This record gives sequence, structure tokens and C-alpha cells, in this order.
Amino acid sequence: MKIRLKLTLLFMALFAALLLVFALIIYFSNAQDREDQYYKRLRQQAVTKANLLLGAKVQPGVLQLIYKNSLNSLPQEEVAIYDTAFHLLYHDAVYIDRIKETSAMIHNIVRNHEIRFYAGDLQAIGFLYAFNGKDYVITAAAKDIDGLAKLHDLRIALIVGFLVAILLTLLAGSFFSRQALQPFSRMVDKVEEITASRLDLRVAEANGKDEIAELARTFNRMLDRLENSFESQKQFVSHISHEVRTPMAAIIGELELAAKKGRSNTEYEQMNARLLLDARRIIRLSNGLLDLARASYDQAEIAFRPVRLDELLVDTRNAVLKANADYRVNIVFEREIEDDNHISIEGNAYLLKVAFQNLIENGCKFSSDHQATVAISFHEENVILRCSDSGIGIAEEDIANIFTPFFRGTNKDYADGHGIGLSLTDKIIRLHHGSLSVNSRLGEGTTFTIEFPHL
Repeated sequence: MKIRLKLTLLFMALFAALLLVFALIIYFSNAQDREDQYYKRLRQQAVTKANLLLGAKVQPGVLQLIYKNSLNSLPQEEVAIYDTAFHLLYHDAVYIDRIKETSAMIHNIVRNHEIRFYAGDLQAIGFLYAFNGKDYVITAAAKDIDGLAKLHDLRIALIVGFLVAILLTLLAGSFFSRQALQPFSRMVDKVEEITASRLDLRVAEANGKDEIAELARTFNRMLDRLENSFESQKQFVSHISHEVRTPMAAIIGELELAAKKGRSNTEYEQMNARLLLDARRIIRLSNGLLDLARASYDQAEIAFRPVRLDELLVDTRNAVLKANADYRVNIVFEREIEDDNHISIEGNAYLLKVAFQNLIENGCKFSSDHQATVAISFHEENVILRCSDSGIGIAEEDIANIFTPFFRGTNKDYADGHGIGLSLTDKIIRLHHGSLSVNSRLGEGTTFTIEFPHL
């Protein structure tokens, strides 16, 4: 069931329920008022007859004749007057006698002073009447033809009005629900136009104030992220193709040349060295891409546990020195550590080691002495790491882009690389709710500062 139909039916059901309650209140209120008024009229007519019979001493036959020809008498009226000993003193129509009074009824009237009841379709009342110090029991019954006719007309009017109101409500609900959901229809039409090749299209945000506008803004923000993701993916694939194609082309060229022409042992050794270098470049690129993908995971998908950064830095230093025998890495503690929590964070040891290794290797790689220094400090909230070198530095115009994947600055000719390391490091640090900043001067060196919230 569509939302428009569901809203229409819900609105109609709610309105129908309220209207039904309102109609029932009106009907039963009028029915009760009619009944009360008619009982009062019956009593008045009965008292009038009793006064004529008991006070004016009008003969019962004359009284019956008067009321049979009276225009003010109630239709099918029956009035009976008894004494308390159940002796009939007067009856409008003894030969009909629809009430059929009994001694039990008389005693009940005497005991309760007044009773009201129905005898078939007749309203009946019985009451105790005092006259000249003596009590009499009077019963009166009649059918409220005019009142019941008016109540019937009211019932018909309420039913017809209810049905007409429901029909109008259904039409109005359909119209207003269509108007209310029209922005969604336009949004659906617009969304159907958006494809992978047309991610630049956006949904109209209407007046910008209601929930529909908020939904449109949220959807447009999602499209922004998708467009950026697709664009990044295109760039990513382009860079990967270029980075992989270069060493692969070199490897294929060397192998084809070797297959066509024999070489000396020395030449084969040189070729093997070049092939090994290109293979290692591909492996470093593959490892970097895998780490970059892992660092892009949702934090909920990565296992985090307490990690001591000083111990992790020592492990990272040993790994760097093992892979590069000519590198030198110094670890400096700027403050005495009294509480292990001051240099411990919630993190993933593998990813943090990858980030630190990238910074240390960059410091050594771009320094003529192949040396880098890592300083550890802390304050009340954060643990601070500074990785510095005295290398060639980074050009000022390159600093804004060094964390962009595959970006290579003006110093790219100084050392090999793929432009993955710093972007990967930045992702890992942000994944750990940390911050990474850089301060560099050409010819003087570079310092990367990392801050993490400690335990």
C-alpha cells in the first residue's frame, strides 16, 4: 500500500471516528431530552385529569368524552387513577388498557413515589399524587409520535451527513496527501535521473525548512560523498595503473631482451638486480595499498586495545633498521614516565606501527645522513610524538597536498616512492582520534607532530 493511500485512509478513519462519536453524542442527547420532556408532559396531562376528576367533580364519562375530542390531548393517551387500595377511580380506555396495572405495580409506585417504564412502544409513568390530604396513584401512557418522528429524522440526517462527510474527507484527504507527498514524487523522479555517470545531479531542497528539505539535504550530502568517492576511485585506479605499469613494463622489457639475446653472467646479475628492485617496488606498492584499504575501514571493524606507544616505537625502530641497515633512528623521552597510562592509547598496534614506520622511513630517506629522531612527551590529556629529521625539507606549496594519496612533491627525484605513505599515516592517526601536523623548511629538515588522547 502506498503512503499516500495509507495517509488518506488513516486521516479518514480518524475523522470518521471523531465524527461518529460527535453524532452519537448528539443523537443520544436528543433522545434522552425527548424522553424526559415527554415524561413531564405525560405527568402534566395526568395531573390535569386528576384535578378535574377529584377537584371539579367532573364525571368520568364526561372527562373521557372531553379528552377524546381535545386537540391538546396526547395521541393514544391512557390515564388511570387509583386509590392506594387499588380501587380504580378513572380510566381513559378501560376496554384497551395497555398498561394493565397490577397491585404489585401500585405498591411499587407507593413505595418509590414515581416510576418510569415502557409498555411496548408506549412511554409510561406512574406516580403518587396527594389531593386534599389523601394519596392517589396515577398512571399515564402514550406514544410520542411527533418526538419519535423528529428523532428518526435526526437519525437519518446524521447518517446521511456522516456518509457525505466521510466521502468529502476521503476526497480532501486524497488531495492533501497528494499535495503533501508531491515533493517526494519530484524527488523520486529526480533520483531516477541520477546514475553513475550523472552523480553531479542534486535533489531540490524546496523551502529548506521542513523534514522533506532535511531529507533532501541529507540525500544530497550522501551524493556529495558518493561523487567524491567515485572521483577518488577513478584517480586511485589511474594512479595504480601508472605505478604498477612502470615496474611491470621494465620487468617485461628486461625479460624480452634476455630472451632475444644471450648475456654474460655479469649482465645477468645486473638484470636480476634491476628485476628484484622492480619486484620490490610492486610489493611495497601492494602492501601500501592493502594498508591504505585497512585504514579506511570503519572503526567498528578494527580491533582496538590498550597500546604502549614507547614499546611500539621500539618495535618499529627495530623493523626499520632491519630492513635498512644504513638508517639510524633515535628515540628520546622528553619527560620521565611515572604512569604508563600517560603514554598508552586505545588503538590497533599493526596500523600504528605502519604509520610510525612511514614517518621514520621518510625522515631517514630524505636525509643525507639517513637519520631520524622520535621524541615522546605527554601532558594531562594527550601523548605527543615528534618525528624529525635534518633532511631536504618540503616545499611550502607542497605541504597542503602531502596527505593526498599518490601526491609526489618537488622532492620526488630525491628518493623513490608512490605517494601512499603520508596519506596512509594521516588516515591511521585520524582513525585513532589523533592529529597530525607538519613543520618543514627547505634544506633544514621536517618535523611531524602527532597527538593522541591517552588513557
